[in-house]
Amino acid sequence: MSDRAEDFFAPVRSSLAGIVGLSLLGAVTGVVPFVAVVELARTLLPALDGGAVDERRVWAIVVIAVAALFVGFAAAFTSAMVAHLVDARLQLSLRQRIVRHLQRLPLGWFDTRTSGTVRKLVENDVTALHQLVAHAIQDVVTAIAVPVICTVYLFTVQWQLALAALLPLVFAMVLYVLMMRGGVEKYRQYESAIERLSGATVEFVHGIAVVKRFGQLGRSHRRYRDETRDYVHFIGQWTRDSAAWFSVVEMVTSPVVVLVYLVAVGAWLVSAGTAEPIDVLPGLLLGLGLTGPVVKLGTSGQFLRNATKAQQSLAGFLALPPVPQAASPRVPAGHDVDVEDVSFGYDEEHRVLHDIAVACRPGTVTALVGASGSGKSTLAKLVPRFYDVSQGRVSIGDADVREISSPELYRSVGFVFQDVQLLRTSLRDNIRLSRPDATDDEVERAARAAQIHDRILRFDRGYDAVVGDDANLSGGEAQRVTIARALLADPPILVLDEATAFADPDSEAAIQAALSALAAERTVLVIAHRLHTIVGVDQILVLDGGRGVERGSHTELVAAGGRFARMWADYQANHARSRPEGVHG
Repeated sequence: MSDRAEDFFAPVRSSLAGIVGLSLLGAVTGVVPFVAVVELARTLLPALDGGAVDERRVWAIVVIAVAALFVGFAAAFTSAMVAHLVDARLQLSLRQRIVRHLQRLPLGWFDTRTSGTVRKLVENDVTALHQLVAHAIQDVVTAIAVPVICTVYLFTVQWQLALAALLPLVFAMVLYVLMMRGGVEKYRQYESAIERLSGATVEFVHGIAVVKRFGQLGRSHRRYRDETRDYVHFIGQWTRDSAAWFSVVEMVTSPVVVLVYLVAVGAWLVSAGTAEPIDVLPGLLLGLGLTGPVVKLGTSGQFLRNATKAQQSLAGFLALPPVPQAASPRVPAGHDVDVEDVSFGYDEEHRVLHDIAVACRPGTVTALVGASGSGKSTLAKLVPRFYDVSQGRVSIGDADVREISSPELYRSVGFVFQDVQLLRTSLRDNIRLSRPDATDDEVERAARAAQIHDRILRFDRGYDAVVGDDANLSGGEAQRVTIARALLADPPILVLDEATAFADPDSEAAIQAALSALAAERTVLVIAHRLHTIVGVDQILVLDGGRGVERGSHTELVAAGGRFARMWADYQANHARSRPEGVHG
């Protein structure tokens, strides 16, 4: 199925037509009892002067009115039931498509988006379409059909009163148009505020444990507080700006105001001899029904706007190009990683990496070092194909990573990131995430190698303890869980991005021991700011401004007296100053 916006409703299009038909039937039958009251009054009116009453007509009107009531209730109930069933099918279809597309997107796409962006797609945007299908279709059909039917009938009975009944409706519509001036920009700002607040909320929740542990207000909490304040201020200002208009619209469309107005007009028409008293009754009964549906249409209009925005958002997301897959995928013949004259930019104008070459062999560790922004993380992410190179080639076992199928690539390359991601499930399942079919013994062996087994056993439920419920882990402990996960997957190539960046000294030592076990017999590419952690690696590639400026072992680079030697000297000096007095290392 195409991922175009017009295909969103393809699985339920025939059912949508049924909802429209049932809603229209409900609208028509909803007006019939009011018309029946008018016609019944006309039929019974001669009895007041002692005239004869057509009993057959009276009973026919009553039967039609009662039948219309039952049909109207049945149509409304069936329409609502079908609408919600159709909505459930549509939501399932959309969420399946979103998940499938997320699976096909480059991993780098997730680097530049917060979880709030994904949450908005899966929850907010799909829910906006829920409001459209489950509620707004019926409301719109009713809001259009009822006033049209009532107006046509009123014009056939007393056209002057029909015109008078239309005035509040026209006035309300004009006021609503004036009230909605600048609404497009306001709704754009509203969507942006919602997305920012969603992202800040997720970040805030993830950081609660840090605040409890250290009692400090972190960046995520300041961001959450600021975004909440900005959102409340925006909504408050928008509400104040539109409150006066809403009040006027509510007053003009109020049933009491409309009734008094129609009674006054009807009395004037009767006194002027333009209408008979019985001719005023349709206007009083049906005139009240003109403004109510239209005001409700204003609320449905909000649903329609939200649905349109959601449709555009989903269409834009589904139009994102997936990771290109080779027509004839190759299987790597070995686990050598070769970066050959690679250049890369996130866009065509700004290059981040320039002509970098490095070879990483099995059983060796290659470290990437350099100042912040030098391109270390970007280079490391080219190996698991977070992004595709602009020029040059990244290969595994002489197979270009662009020629390797995604499942095969992810079986070959494992990751351990500084941004630890644990699911709210048991520690066992968190470790088993990389290999769902792993046995409990295999999970335990991976945890032992990752230096986290003993810590897990200290929880009351051990491996069954749920992260965030009865298993609260420090940053270093959570990092070791992700290392256990990588160990269980047993990838021949491993990319480590700042694995010890936020660990305390004890956790750092445990993580280094775990990484040593993880690196055995593997091709390892590691990024580290703490230079003492890479003293013993096989080779170090020094990056500066996106270029490889030096390469060699720690000893060779220090002896060369170049860029790395200066970094090492500065690092040692800063490390010495940070030690407490009397502590030596």
